[in-house]
Amino acid sequence: MTLGLVNAVLTASVFTGVLWSVGGGLTFAVGGLLVTVPGYLVIGAVLYALLFTGLMLVIGRNLPAVIQLQSQSEAEFLAAANEVRESGNHAASDGDRERQRAVWDALSQVLLRWRQLLWQLMGTTFVSQTDLLFAPVFGWFLCVPKYLAGSMTLGELTQAAAAFTLVQSSFNWLVDNFNRVADWVSSLQRVGGLLLALDRLDHGFSVPDRETTTAPIGSVTLIE
Repeated sequence: MTLGLVNAVLTASVFTGVLWSVGGGLTFAVGGLLVTVPGYLVIGAVLYALLFTGLMLVIGRNLPAVIQLQSQSEAEFLAAANEVRESGNHAASDGDRERQRAVWDALSQVLLRWRQLLWQLMGTTFVSQTDLLFAPVFGWFLCVPKYLAGSMTLGELTQAAAAFTLVQSSFNWLVDNFNRVADWVSSLQRVGGLLLALDRLDHGFSVPDRETTTAPIGSVTLIE
């Protein structure tokens, strides 16, 4: 992810200048006055990237918490199944039936968390694929006024549209890598919670049964 981020920064640094020089400024009349917007393609790329990044943060704000709960439910299911396996050589008892019920309850939680995860991934995939689909079209759309006015040749239009796609792709690094970032954040939360619990035990404090975990991406608070 770090290499990808560095590559995005370098690409944006190089092609932002190309897009600024090729696109130039856009002049239009407002109330009888001529207004010129310098580097309007760069401004359009920034606004486009902010739009889809904001959509991704809103739609996927719960993804780190959902990933964490999904991993936790699978761990609890494996632990419950292991207890049943270890008690398999003993005679049936009320404790065995309780353990079997615990396995089924844990399995239902696993299925529930997976459904929640799939819905989250559907939302984030929809945003990222929509961004990928409309970015080239939006770049051409911004270049059309200057091309129709005769101030931009067809070659310049093609070059500007290609540079626009590269620049907005660099600006939208978080949109393209949001699922990986969310998975990374969830892993950090799990490791951080484990280290905090171990520190409490080392200092003689009891570990509470319920912990409040706040996901850094988005404004979701998770009660476990």
